[in-house]
Amino acid sequence: MPNVVFVAPFFQETTFRLLAGALKLPNTRLGLVSQDPESRLPAEVRRGLAAHHRIERGVDPANIEEGVRAVGGRLGSVDRILGALEELQVPLGDLRDRLGIPGLSGEAARNFRDKARMKSVLQAAELPCARHLLARSVADARRFAAEVGFPLVAKPPAGSGARGTVRLESDSQLDECLAATAPSSDHPMLLEEFVTGSEHSFDSVCLNGQLVWYSISHYAPSPLEVLRTPWIQWCVLIPRESDDPGDRLIVEAARRALPTLGLVTGLSHMEWFRRPDGRVAISEVGARPPGAQFTKLISYAHDFDLYTAWARLMVFDEFAPRPRQFAAGAAYLRGQGRGRVKAVTGLEQVFRDLGGIVQESRLPQPGQPSSGSYEGEGYVIVRHPETKVVEQALRHVVEQVRVVLG
Repeated sequence: MPNVVFVAPFFQETTFRLLAGALKLPNTRLGLVSQDPESRLPAEVRRGLAAHHRIERGVDPANIEEGVRAVGGRLGSVDRILGALEELQVPLGDLRDRLGIPGLSGEAARNFRDKARMKSVLQAAELPCARHLLARSVADARRFAAEVGFPLVAKPPAGSGARGTVRLESDSQLDECLAATAPSSDHPMLLEEFVTGSEHSFDSVCLNGQLVWYSISHYAPSPLEVLRTPWIQWCVLIPRESDDPGDRLIVEAARRALPTLGLVTGLSHMEWFRRPDGRVAISEVGARPPGAQFTKLISYAHDFDLYTAWARLMVFDEFAPRPRQFAAGAAYLRGQGRGRVKAVTGLEQVFRDLGGIVQESRLPQPGQPSSGSYEGEGYVIVRHPETKVVEQALRHVVEQVRVVLG
């Protein structure tokens, strides 16, 4: 009976779903390390845990190790360590290395976490990605801009979810960016060629070094474009069809890229671009379950519980591939203006119009602060056997629903 320690610094909705999925594994004892108190867990999750240890700082490596060792002492051993948060991947990898526990190593985790290092590894393997530079000085940044030209993208090397990412259109915008956050050896800035084309995700499973399953999603528009344009609402679509000939290049690239970065067994989330001429470029890869409701979307499209499937993969090295049964999509409800949610209009009519194809929603609540992200303040998830129906439903949501901030 394996003893599994789940590290979840802060309790969120996704945390509860992942924990519930792990608790469905047969003949497994699950312990939890967290910064939040056990009393905040749903009752059914709390009852299923074999142990819990609260730490002071949820993402501090020393605190995490203290918690894992404490839970291991109560369970008798630690056979696997799980964690879904992006910021946890390096400390958990290092801890696996020290304790001799299978899973993503510290070095491999750094390949995924450090975006400049990631692109250097990919380029060395002649895999397609945007030209980039980890600028350690203002001179580095200006030299790269002169070589590559505008537009450029500036981002933190260990960012995620487009946080801290900006598009630069000119020398003057670059100068403003450098004045605000001048790069240095201790705090470098990642600069990238701005890739034009359509943006997508490639969520996949590797088992013993082999790509065994994947699901491709389409973004409308890109998250960066959403952040730059206040009135745009973001949508993500997983089409029912999974045999697009245009996807062959990204499948081939991912099949090589994931083992090159060091993923042996695990679920990963890759963001990529299809250029106007059909070529592909890998943007970023995370060696963890995807965020932004993607795990739900994939579960709906493929008609299975990806939360439990991820836990089974990580604990037992098992994964049963599932074909895509439906088209699924999410429309993210993003407020117009600044401040807190004052009102939401159009929802009742949209729900009447869409009927049973709405699978799940999280609705913005009065007084809720603006998220400041492309995910907005809520979402609506729809599913149907026909891709066109889902596309029309997403368009209807973003055209009719308004979240007013003030």
